[in-house]
Amino acid sequence: MIFDKIHQFNFPTTIRFGAGAIKELPSYLQKKNLKAPLIVTDPTIAQLPFFKKIVDDLKTKNISVEVFSDIHKNPVKSDVYKGGDAWDATNRDCIIGIGGGAALDVARAIVLRINHREDLFKYDDLIGGDIYVTNDVPHFITIPTTSGTGSEVGRSAIIADDETHQKKILFSPKLMAQIVFADPELTMDLPPFITAATGMDALTHNMEAYLAKNFHPMCDGIALEGISLIKDSLEKATNNPDLESRSKMLMASMMGAIAFQKGLGVVHSLAHPLSSLLDTHHGLANAVNIPYGMQFNIAGFEDRFSKIARTLTLKDETGDAVVKYLFDLNTKVNIPHKLSDIGVKNEHIETLADLAFADFAHPNNPKPVSREDFKQLYLSAL
Repeated sequence: MIFDKIHQFNFPTTIRFGAGAIKELPSYLQKKNLKAPLIVTDPTIAQLPFFKKIVDDLKTKNISVEVFSDIHKNPVKSDVYKGGDAWDATNRDCIIGIGGGAALDVARAIVLRINHREDLFKYDDLIGGDIYVTNDVPHFITIPTTSGTGSEVGRSAIIADDETHQKKILFSPKLMAQIVFADPELTMDLPPFITAATGMDALTHNMEAYLAKNFHPMCDGIALEGISLIKDSLEKATNNPDLESRSKMLMASMMGAIAFQKGLGVVHSLAHPLSSLLDTHHGLANAVNIPYGMQFNIAGFEDRFSKIARTLTLKDETGDAVVKYLFDLNTKVNIPHKLSDIGVKNEHIETLADLAFADFAHPNNPKPVSREDFKQLYLSAL
């Protein structure tokens, strides 16, 4: 079995992957002469036994630990500023992000904030702000605890404005972690809902990356393999998890994040406003919307959907078969099929359509998406 030992690969971040990889963290810090990490996580993970063990293991090696966990489940700018204040107040020398997408996004944004103290959104990649990311950044380590966003291998953080709820992208190659400790054992105790929602997020990343209009054949190959791994493992990881299914999902999650440097699309633009406006879990928002977004994309891209269908080993190699697969998979992992089941109401639709049309993801969709298209997609899913 390939998942019973720790593997190392560089793509391009050094990734230590396998059961027990987390045990290497103290010795890594010692080797790098890092003695005072700021650990950024979310308030739920901060209370879990495995997290407390990580902290205790560091302390037994005389490593001073400061934990910052005062973040929202959909991160906002003020979370990042508070994290920067925690760094300033406690004399830290590196940052460790532990958690899912929210924790890792905040951790990465704090990494940027330490030596770039102008307004955070000056560095928004969508307005060319990456050119201002010129200073050195603290040593950065990531440790994923979910198999969804793949933020551990990313170079960007998505942070929302506290007031407008619009999401911004903070991007720079400087923001890539120096090392990732990807230990599937840290995901073993995820509850079924989180496993399903984050897993569907990973599937959305891989599918949208494969369909995105930009030219990047390497990402296409990675995305298809990520889809294959999720096909083999998400249902089992959700309903009857074992180390192999959890390992495959963790790998597929990282592959999705690598692949989506090619671009995302309509599904993410449908999902982002649900998180910022209604505080919907990002993975859940993607999961409910993905069948509708994929249906929208079929016409004109039948060849791409045929390859996705083959990757999923479907009998009918068509876009419609892929959409049916997605609805069926949602049923198997207990994800609802309708937005009304997750709190969306008719009065939300106009605002959601405005936010979706303003979102950064859909310009890379294989076909254009108008505001009216977004409105109709929300109504179809309602």
